[in-house]
Amino acid sequence: MNAETPSMPAWTAWRKAERSRLIAARLAMPAKQRREFARRIGAVLDPLLPEVRGLVVAVYWPIRGEPDLRAWTGSLRERGARCALPVVVARGAPLLFREWRAGARLVPGVWNIPQPSDGETLVPQVVIAPLVGFSREGYRLGYGGGYYDRTLAASPAHTLTIGVGYSAAALPAFEPQPHDIPMDVIVDERAATRHRRQRPT
Repeated sequence: MNAETPSMPAWTAWRKAERSRLIAARLAMPAKQRREFARRIGAVLDPLLPEVRGLVVAVYWPIRGEPDLRAWTGSLRERGARCALPVVVARGAPLLFREWRAGARLVPGVWNIPQPSDGETLVPQVVIAPLVGFSREGYRLGYGGGYYDRTLAASPAHTLTIGVGYSAAALPAFEPQPHDIPMDVIVDERAATRHRRQRPT
């Protein structure tokens, strides 16, 4: 990690540097390769969710080179799932998930990420969370806003959480902070790795 500075703890500086490096790397990935990796990720996800009829699955709108799973999301709907997109309601608050139907009107949200303009607020049984980086222990490096950590801390105990990213986003073990919550499963274009999620006490 970088040396600690008066203005920024070492762990914060390390995460900021890794975040920038990993985002730049995935943006530099050829679009064709990203599409192929997204297809593979969908194929890895399918066996984890063999029966989705009636399930509420929270997905995401891809930004900044994230795996684009919109086609896979469409296949979930075809199989009977209800899909939802995250909505930021307030800084420092957990996310809400609003139903995302095919053809639904979307409006820009925080960071101009599209979100449904209306629709029912749902409680997902499965949360697919994009990640910038991840540790082999299942901890997720996100964008630094803490939205998913707060959301997962407040979610029902039976919620299945799946972090999604590229295998190149794997990081050496890093010390989790008190607010960090590991994923139940990490999925990349190669495989799914299961973890045992523990909630903060």
